Amino acid sequence: QGHTINVPTVEYENGTAVRRVDSFRAYDSIEASFDDYVNLISTSPRYQEVLNKGNDTFGFAKALQEGGYATDPEYANKIRVIVAGEPMRQHMADIKNSDEWTLL
Repeated sequence: QGHTINVPTVEYENGTAVRRVDSFRAYDSIEASFDDYVNLISTSPRYQEVLNKGNDTFGFAKALQEGGYATDPEYANKIRVIVAGEPMRQHMADIKNSDEWTLL
């Protein structure tokens, strides 16, 4: 339920990339977006394997993919590459070394 926006996307159907326009949720704030995401992941039976993955980023992404969150067969691997990359490591180190970390 709620507002949606139609945007061009690439979805995978039977392993083949297909370009199309699809509807996605639109939110009034980042907070509303995260709240809806948390609600989806925590209440949908499709994503029960995602819960309690702790610090296992790849396991979390793989469970999302297996639950149907993303159609890209490389979704979990792409998340793994991003998380393992230098920009992410540097950003996390910067956060841990800043005063912002104490607020999290």
